Amino acid sequence: MRAFFAKYKFFFLVFFGLSACILYLFYNALKPPKTLPVYQPSMVNSELVEPDLQYIKKYHTIADFSLTNQNGKTITQDDYRNKIYIADFFFTTCPTICPIMTKNMVEIQKHILNEDDVMLLSHTVTPEIDSVPQLKKYALEKGVNDSKWNLVTGPKKEIYDLARKSYMAVKTDGDGGPYDMIHTENFVLVDKNRRIRGFYDGTKADDVQKLIQDLEFLRTSYPK
Repeated sequence: MRAFFAKYKFFFLVFFGLSACILYLFYNALKPPKTLPVYQPSMVNSELVEPDLQYIKKYHTIADFSLTNQNGKTITQDDYRNKIYIADFFFTTCPTICPIMTKNMVEIQKHILNEDDVMLLSHTVTPEIDSVPQLKKYALEKGVNDSKWNLVTGPKKEIYDLARKSYMAVKTDGDGGPYDMIHTENFVLVDKNRRIRGFYDGTKADDVQKLIQDLEFLRTSYPK
């Protein structure tokens, strides 16, 4: 028996090598291609969605907006036209999850510095505290690159409506007024058509790495 295998050793090596290649090709042919979902309100935790939107199953996009950034410049949807961007909600005096989220957003900023079609957008949920000078101070302390990342403030109702009706990224509080918000730790990936393509825990390194991978996948899905 040993002599038989020795005689046909080359044949068996080739056979097993070809079999491995064929199995690999079949696996790749049968494996479904990677896609990113297009999130609709009906797919998101109802606590994060306004009741009148909870059953919408298609055509959801980020609404138009007009807010003010850390340099006192008016920022609108036009500043993000034909851009992929990552959005979140925070406040500068937050002592818990915000410092971690900001640190992780800085890491993402490093990754996209040379990507012209990717930006960041952070909304304060306490505009009564986070004035333009306060946002600028925070931006300088944290290493925000003004060309890539806008920290924005504005009327609380507008921020609330964006958070609940567009990004689906905050819970209501209800104890301090009709537009109070409890922001989540979510980073929201938005495509060039203003559609939500992913939610990621901005306090977890694994989720941030997945966001970076999904961002690269999304970038390559657009024609050069």
